Amino acid sequence: MYKETNKRSIVKGISWRVVATTTTIIIVYVFFGRLDLAIAAGMIETVLKIALYWAHERVWQKLRWGKKKIEPFNLWFTGLPLSGKTTIADKVYEELEKLHIPLERLDSKDIRDVVPDIGFTREDRNRHMKRIGHLIKTLQNNSISTVASFVSPYKESRKAIRQMVQNNVVVYLKADIETCKQRDYKGVYEKALKGELQNFSGINDVYEEPQHAEIVIDTTKTSVAQAVEIIVKHIKKNYVK
Repeated sequence: MYKETNKRSIVKGISWRVVATTTTIIIVYVFFGRLDLAIAAGMIETVLKIALYWAHERVWQKLRWGKKKIEPFNLWFTGLPLSGKTTIADKVYEELEKLHIPLERLDSKDIRDVVPDIGFTREDRNRHMKRIGHLIKTLQNNSISTVASFVSPYKESRKAIRQMVQNNVVVYLKADIETCKQRDYKGVYEKALKGELQNFSGINDVYEEPQHAEIVIDTTKTSVAQAVEIIVKHIKKNYVK
């Protein structure tokens, strides 16, 4: 969140006083016809009201009355590989940035690039998800919301995330295996089918569909733009009013 600094308050005060003082000088001159009196009145008013403005701003900065805190949320995108998670999550992140709220984007590929030795077994994935949950929780403690996209194929890891973070919104991007194969520009499905990749969700490992997702979108029937609109509308309705 952003905090008004003393410097900003002073500069705002000066810019306003230039306008206000000029107006005062003109009014005094019009009524009394004396330029010296008008300028003196304008200068005295400027000094006093800049000080009063600064004090007024500081007092209101400390008062909580009338302020509404935006509770941080976590948008958790899950689905089969190439179901559309990264593409849609990126677009949602771009739209939510326009709301000027503290926000971070987390994607499985980026995290694995930073920590490359993470395995793909059930135990490895679940352990990794707890690390991600801790990261999101830390960000939320600093009032930062997150848009996260991970395959997260196991129900226990998604449950762990829900228990660790607040305002968790699971977005299940539903797509059948054949559609995901058609989108496979990296050839990962082919490698998994050949046995070159192990523990690949949907091929030689399970993907357990979420049973309690807040948002379910069938990406074989819904366009990226439509999906983004649905998700952003949900966030605006429930968390950014």
